[in-house]
Formats: sequence, C-alpha cells, structure tokens
Amino acid sequence: MAPREATTGPDRTALAGELRAAVRGDVAFDATARALTTMDASNYRRVPLGVVAPRDADDIAAALAVCRAHGVPVVPRGGGTSIAGQATGTGVVLDLTRHLRSLVELDAGSRTAVVQPGVVLDDLRAAAAPHGLTFGPDPSTHSRCTIGGMIGNNSCGSHSVAWGTTADNVHALTVARYGGDTLRLERGAEGPAGLRDLVTGNLALLRTGFPDLPRRISGYALDALLPERGPDPARAFCGSEGTLGVVTEATLRLVEAPVARALAVLGYADESAAAEAAPGLLPHHPLTVEGMAADLVRRPAGLPRGAAWLFVETGGATPAEARAHAERIARTASADAVDTAVVTDPAGQRSLWRIREDAAGTATRTPEGGEAWPGWEDCAVSPARLGPYLRDFRALLNGHGLRGTPYGHFGDGCIHVRIDFDLLSGDGVARYRRFSEELASLVVAHGGSLSGEHGDGQARAELLPRMYGSELVSLFGRFKDLWDPDGGMNPGILVRPARLDENLRFDVLPREPVDVAFGYPHDGGDFSAAVRRCVGVAKCRTQEASGPAVMCPSFRATGEEAHSTRGRARLLHEMLAGPAGGVITDGWRSTEVRDALDLCLSCKGCRSDCPVGVDMATYKAEFLHHHYRHRLRPAAHYTMGRLPLWLRLASPFAGTLNALARVRPLAALAKRLAGIAPERGIPVLARETYSQWLDRRWGKGTFIFSNDEVAAIWPDTFTEHLSPEVGRAAVKVVEAATGRRVLTPGRGLCCGLTYVSTGQLDKARKVMRRTLDRLTGMHEFPVIVLEPSCAATLRGDLPELLPDDPRAAGLAAAVHTLAEYLEKYAPDWRPPHLDRPVTGQTHCHQHAVLGDGPDRRLRERAGLSGELTGGCCGLAGNFGFERGHWEVSAACAEDALLPAVREAAPGTEILADGFSCRTQLDQLGGVRARHLAQVLAEGLGEGLGEGPGPDRT
Repeated sequence: MAPREATTGPDRTALAGELRAAVRGDVAFDATARALTTMDASNYRRVPLGVVAPRDADDIAAALAVCRAHGVPVVPRGGGTSIAGQATGTGVVLDLTRHLRSLVELDAGSRTAVVQPGVVLDDLRAAAAPHGLTFGPDPSTHSRCTIGGMIGNNSCGSHSVAWGTTADNVHALTVARYGGDTLRLERGAEGPAGLRDLVTGNLALLRTGFPDLPRRISGYALDALLPERGPDPARAFCGSEGTLGVVTEATLRLVEAPVARALAVLGYADESAAAEAAPGLLPHHPLTVEGMAADLVRRPAGLPRGAAWLFVETGGATPAEARAHAERIARTASADAVDTAVVTDPAGQRSLWRIREDAAGTATRTPEGGEAWPGWEDCAVSPARLGPYLRDFRALLNGHGLRGTPYGHFGDGCIHVRIDFDLLSGDGVARYRRFSEELASLVVAHGGSLSGEHGDGQARAELLPRMYGSELVSLFGRFKDLWDPDGGMNPGILVRPARLDENLRFDVLPREPVDVAFGYPHDGGDFSAAVRRCVGVAKCRTQEASGPAVMCPSFRATGEEAHSTRGRARLLHEMLAGPAGGVITDGWRSTEVRDALDLCLSCKGCRSDCPVGVDMATYKAEFLHHHYRHRLRPAAHYTMGRLPLWLRLASPFAGTLNALARVRPLAALAKRLAGIAPERGIPVLARETYSQWLDRRWGKGTFIFSNDEVAAIWPDTFTEHLSPEVGRAAVKVVEAATGRRVLTPGRGLCCGLTYVSTGQLDKARKVMRRTLDRLTGMHEFPVIVLEPSCAATLRGDLPELLPDDPRAAGLAAAVHTLAEYLEKYAPDWRPPHLDRPVTGQTHCHQHAVLGDGPDRRLRERAGLSGELTGGCCGLAGNFGFERGHWEVSAACAEDALLPAVREAAPGTEILADGFSCRTQLDQLGGVRARHLAQVLAEGLGEGLGEGPGPDRT
C-alpha cells in the first residue's frame, strides 16, 4: 500500500486510536506535539499527523505495522538537529529520544557498547570514560544528538581524522522495517531479500561510481556491499537518513581515549592558507585538524595572531607526551603560520573548543547581524583540494552577491558554511536554487561529495545525479525499494526527492512585521525575525548545565521538548504561521503556546547561552502581553506581578502582616487567593525599609550633588522592602572603598521587573516612564543596582520597551553592579582579605545580561576562593511562588545549586546576590546565603549601619 501524504477526518482518528492500542509508549496527535516536530535544524518544514514515542523495540515494530496498514509515512527522529530536512515529515514521527535511552551493555574487554537509538552521545562517552574508552565520532551537537540520529546521518565530528565516521564505528544493527519485521545487520549478513542479486548484477558500477573521500556521505553507501568489503549491510545502512528502516539497537565499537590532550592553535593569514596547510599536518597523526576564520570569533578568545586558525588536537599517555606532540606540530607549521600557541590547560582548551562548537549557531548571523542559513553546510573534497576549492567557492558566493563564513573539518576536506540566502522572497528562493545547482557542479568538478557529514536530506538529494550520474542514482532507488517496497520510510528524502526549494520553513510566516511591544533592536524590530533566530541546534536540550551555563533549566527539570527554548520557539513559529501553517491557528490566544511558556522561568539563560541569542524571556513577556490583553489574568499576575505596589502599601503595617502570616489558616487562605503555591513560605517584610534607614542616617530630603561627592544605590523593591540589610551592607562597602556619601538616585523608583515578567507591558512602560521622570537630570549618573534581576531589567528591558526615549538608553548605560562600580570608581581599593571558600550560584540574569567578570575578580581580591554554580535557582522571581510551579522550581534547585551547597566543606561562605536565590536556599535547603556586599561589609570589621537593624520578626 503506497503511503499517503495526509490523513484527515475519521482516518486520522482511527490511526491515533490504533496506535494507542498497539504501543505502550506515548501517542500524541495534538497541535503541540505536531508543532514541536514540524522542523529540524534545516530550512525545511513539514507538518506531521502525530508523534509516537515508543518505549521499546516492540513498540517501534507495532507502530510501523499500524502505519503501514494505514498507508501513512514514518519519520524516525532523534535529537532533531539534522540540517538537511531529513528529520521532518508529513506522517507519523517516531520520537526515539524520550524512552529509548538505555545503554544495554558496555564490554570494556571487547571495546563494544550496545545501545538503544535514543542514547545521547555524551551519555555514552561518560559511561565509557571510566574504562579509558570513548566513541570516536563527535559532532558539535554531542551533548544532545542521539546515536540513532548519528547512524541515520553517518555523523562524523572533529575527531574523524583519527577515528572515522559513525559507519566506521558500527559493528552491528538491529533494524525494524516499514511493516514491523526486523533484520540483524552485521558483516556478512544478507540484508533484505534480493540485495545480493542487486549487488552482483552491478559490480562494475559499484566499484567505479563512488569517489574515494574520507567524508563521502552523500547517497547510499552501496560500495559497502561489495564482496571484497564483507559485505557489510550495517555500514551500508549508515547514512540512509531514515529511508530504509528504524534502528532499534546498535552495537558500537569504542576506541581508546588518550589519557592527556593538548591543543596546537595555528594562526594563518587567511582561510585558504589554513586549508592548504592542513594536509601537511596529517602525517603527524593528530586527533583533529579543525579550521575557522576570524569572522566567526565574536569575542576575545585568547587566539594567536592571524585571520584564520587551525585547531590541531594531540593525545598522549601523559600530559608531557601530548604537549610534546602538539609542539612538534606547531614547529612543523611555523614556516607557514603567522603565529602558533600550544594550550595544555583543560579549561583553556574547553574555552577554545566552545568557540568552534558554537559556530553552528554563531554562523547563522553575519557580523552585521543579518540572517544566514544552512543548505550547503558540509560539502567535502579531498583535503589536498581544499585550498583551491575554497577560493572557487568564495568566487561563486561573490558572483551571486552572497556571503558566508566557511569553517569545519579542514583535515578531512569538509567545510561547514551558513550563507545569507534570502529565503523569504520569490527572487531570493530562485537565487538559492541557481546557487545550489552551480555549487553542486563546482563540488563535483573538484571530485567532492555534496554532503560530507550531515546527509543530503531535502537540501541536496535532488542534485545527486550531478555527483553520481543517473545510473547509480537509479540503483539507489532499487536499493530503497528492496528495503521499503511500500515507500513508507521518510519519503521525499534521498530517493525520488522533493525539490530543494519546496517546503521551506519561511513560506508560512507573515511578510509584514507583527505589532509588538518590545523594540527587538537586534532583529530590526521584527518579532518574526526574532523567532527565526532559533535554527534548531538544540543546545538548550542538554541534560546538564556545563560550567556557568544556565540554559535551559525547565527542560532539564521535565525533559520535555515543549519546555526547551527550541520547543517554545517552534510553537511561536507555528503561532505566527497561523491558519497558513495549519497547526496553531488562534494566534496570540493560543493555549498551546501559553502552556509551554508557563514553565519558562524567564531566567534569560538562552540570551547568552544560545549560540544564536534567542531571548525566550522577552518572547514570553511579549506573548503574555498579547494573550491577556483585555482579559482576566491569573491571580499571581495581580499579586506578584504588581509586587512593588503592594509592598509599598504594606510597608506601614509590616509588623502586623508578619504576625498574621504566621497564622497558618490565614497564610493558607492568603496564598490561595494570591495564586501562591501552598508549599511556599511568605517572605517577611522589613519593618524599616532601606530608604527609611538611609533617611534616618543622613536626614530626609537629601539629594545628589555630583558624581565626585556621592554614590547612588538604587532602592530596588527587594532591597527596599525584603532585604534592606543588603543595602546597608553595600553602603558600608562603597563608603569604605570610595569615601563617597551614598544616597538613592530618587524616591519611588521601580525598574518594572515584575510587570515585565508577567507580561503587563503597558503597565511596565508606565512605571518605567514614571521612574525616568523622577530621575530628571540624573539618567547618566552611575547607579549601583544590588538586585541582579533589577539591574538586568534596567540594562536590557528598559531600552527595548522604550526605544524612542533617549533617557532609557542613558539609564541603561549608567547601571552598574556593585563589583562593576568598585572596579571602575575604586580601582585601587583593597577589600578585606577573607580567606575562605565560597559556593552558591551566579544569578542567572547576571550571567545572561550583566556578566560576572568583575564579581569574580572582586572575590579573588577578597580571598574568596572557589566557583559558583551555573543553572537557575528555580525560584526566579514570581515563577517559583506561583501555584503549579513547585515541583519544577524544586527540580531546578536540585540541578546544581542545592547539591553544590550540600557538598560544601564546613566554613564555606554561601553566596547568592539575588533575593530569589537566597529565598530558595532558605526554603528548600534551610541554608542562609548572603549577598557579596554583606560578606565584604562583615570583613571590614564594621556593623551594618548606624542604629538598630531592621526588625524582621
């Protein structure tokens, strides 16, 4: 039965029902599930009927049988990071990441591992590491790509010069075909019926039709079926992009991991010089030879001089051996290189590799901020031809008026590049096709492969006849039909492909800018362009926060795609598509988008950690603004969303309210009415606010005279009403460091944070304008903001919500954290030497918006040793207080913060500059954390202020 491209009405209902009856896993045909899988990391979009997340191999077989009975196509999907369109489809998507994540067996003696298809590469490598082993192929998406997806695309990665492609490291596969029957594939096995006859009848073509390249990924690897090569049907299956069957289990070969590694970084005058130098390094047997140019380096990175670089990694049994190997390579390269450096420090190596790994995202933006897209991401030629090929490639780009930044696996002749195609207009798409056809001819002229790593998908399959000729491509079709005679496995990919300019993801988006509240200055004021930033590289889907990284705490808590930054961006994309997209049709009123954003903590981690700068906290605020416009909001929006107002009104009655909050029935009723989680404690109000204390100290009515005489500390809502002791400590520190008198920059000031986070943007702008009015004449006066979330709001959200008010930009530029202010205005101050270890958490907004370099340097000068964790505390302002968020809030805290505090040695100082972070530690961990200002003030040997401290009972 030939598969249908669509199933509607009763058939679709029947399909979903039969799937639910046949599999134990999850079956979802709702709008959210479909929207989340319309795209991968490519330029393409196809809307599936539904998604099945099988629990085991039997589930996979059962789902394939049901789909065949209904004539519905099936698309296997791993991490969804494919960049040629092969992980999208119109039938049923098999999500192999949710349940099929087991490492079945790891045999260190035979150096093999048996895994299910949804195992994430880094999880396999972590399991192999204690045995001194690893899996050789390592694409830049190693923290979220799956083994099944790597087999489907025959993924490679930066270490392929040493350990080859995925196909080189597969021992055996168990595969389910369309209809549900299974085959065991290994060297010498038969494969499907008729395969031997196909091979023996075409021996001459199979022996002469494939270019001899280390990175020939395009088409089917039919030459692996030659008698002199095994035959090896498992190898031939690798790179088949889900068009033949579904891997249910894989036996992989592991390799010995070097005990020590070093990195030789070689600088060259340009990328062509680097490319021409790469082949000469291969006889030295490096682990990697990676190349990139200066236009991919967006921040200082400690690279040697040059406009392009080779990253050459070496290994050894000892650090000295690895270093000596790297130094030999550097000496060999010194004749042609502009400069060289050898890096042995693991942290330094990780920092440099992070630049290279993030290139898949950073390359999606031109240096001027324009959009660049995949499509010709990974052509490959012989390494000896790479220099000439790059020159011809650059000439072809210039001839079409296009720009791109090549980088990638120079040692294997494989180049990645994102190009600034215009895929929104008809003329732009036509140019995309012309360029694609000419580039395919250029690659073939250099003896290369259209794909050197990521597969052909829809982006290149149409052009395979240019590379292989019509006879071999026809043989590909016969091979596919032996495996899948009904044509149900991922149709339109590799064989009988869709056109490369069909199904573009941009076709359904609005062509005119959407009316929005934020300015989106980095996207030309266009919300659609902001949402288009997400290209699907899925760095947000990592299960562990590495180092100081934050993104994406809600995904790590739930493991659900809808709670990742990418998932939310996909839902927003479908929302913007509206009826034209056929999935989410009710625009800003969408409950699917609302529900997915509900668990977004607005931590802003994606703003800094996402390689393309997706800012989901801003998108969430924008959505809530429109979603609830002229509608009743959740109770928490009226209570915690307007917290500054209520705290000002409550302040005169702090003592009475604190006493009432200790009465359990009253507290429970108050929390229920306010939309607060019943598990939460109500914070204690200060009986004397920070401003009252300052007035009492200096006399009411004081004001700022000049920058030389005074310093200004912003009276944010949290410092003012909930933790004035932090403000008092900061006063002491600033006065000791600068000798200046500390005042506030005004009365009744509010950054608007709580209004922004709940999407009350009209109110936020009103509050912000009132604040600017009260700062007349002082908008560029340096201001210290102690609460990181308020500082981030003033520096980021304020100018983006009031882009036409120059006072907003002035105030944003004036905002300083305490450490920034001391570093700038008291550079010679020597803080007290406290000589103790610290733990805790860098506030997520500080990490994402403000940066924590000055804080690190201040802690170091004060003798506070140790690193703070990444991630998010999970309270995140109003988020963790809202009813329904308790479990996710607690899970976020358990991700990094609470374990770090529990593991801390006695006497360790717990640091948390954010009120939310301190509250979370108190309520979930029973731990008292302090702001850095408090620790420094204590070290000065002085009290926290004149007169009695605030009564917080």
